[in-house]
Amino acid sequence: MPQPELRTSSAAWLEGVLSMFEAEGLDVPSLLRDAGFDPDSLHRQNARIPVDEVSVLWQLAVARAGRPTLGLHRDLAATHSKLGTVGHAMACSADLGAALARLARYMPVISDATGFSVQPEARGAWMVMEHTGGRLPIPRQRVEYALLTMLMQCRWLTRRALQPLAMEFAYPAPADARLHREAFGCEVRFDAPANRMLIAAADLGTPLPTHHPELGGMQEQLLDSQLDRLGQTTTSSLVCAEIARRLPQGEPRRQDVAAGLGLAERTLQRRLQEESVSFQALLDRTRRELAQQYLAQQRHTLTDVADLLGFVDSSNFFRACKRWFGVPPAQYRTRLWRADSAAVPRLPAAA
Repeated sequence: MPQPELRTSSAAWLEGVLSMFEAEGLDVPSLLRDAGFDPDSLHRQNARIPVDEVSVLWQLAVARAGRPTLGLHRDLAATHSKLGTVGHAMACSADLGAALARLARYMPVISDATGFSVQPEARGAWMVMEHTGGRLPIPRQRVEYALLTMLMQCRWLTRRALQPLAMEFAYPAPADARLHREAFGCEVRFDAPANRMLIAAADLGTPLPTHHPELGGMQEQLLDSQLDRLGQTTTSSLVCAEIARRLPQGEPRRQDVAAGLGLAERTLQRRLQEESVSFQALLDRTRRELAQQYLAQQRHTLTDVADLLGFVDSSNFFRACKRWFGVPPAQYRTRLWRADSAAVPRLPAAA
């Protein structure tokens, strides 16, 4: 059975997260040691860290800090994030909307386990973030910190005290959401359809004082090269992303995916043939990878997961799980939850 591709995050981004942990008072060398992490791996050129290793570090950090709101502070998100060349390219954009479009295009350079999209609506646009590709559930703190980092980047780019119109998380509400409201500067809703932040249309049109078309073009060339090395510019990778976007509305047809990518259906078919892969195989691969993510999250019922994967009924989902994982979805979910519990070593109580 073919295994799903390994998703990773850049070591540079993780170094920024670790510096945030240190600012929160955590003993980072001890944290890395407890996670069985090789610190030298962070300093290798173009190093990438598997998504599950990043999740374990977050789990350990939250457990050791004894605070479920770890990293939920504006100053920390503004000071310790490391967007690297992607951040430089964003700063060279004409306005905030163009900067966010660049972020969506080049997010795989930061993490190809993170899906970031800009979805227009009447009041502006939603910045939508989703993580995938790991065996372990993504800690909610990782998602919250990433979106807070995006907000602080928007404020820095525009040099304005920008506030989102709305903030939504797909997780259940915490006992006290006060720190969430303070961090994002607006009312925060939970148990929402997605992890997303609504930016006003007027803010999206804000010109950036650092706009520099020539330098921005040079940064894009560097980033395009990095995408090539990561395999993120293949037609297959683009098709998988478009399939994932459309699945909650039902099983996507090849012609619809082609249209979403701005291609004729025959052109899409030819390009996939050149990469020796079929549309149906990519659909199955995407569903399998997303099934791992959704089944790891307790908030989704099995019926929810079947719907999110675009199956017309639960029996088709059941058969697909048997084929993918060798067991029915409920058994595979139990296996994932046990693996999650076993992944985090027992830690001393926080001081």
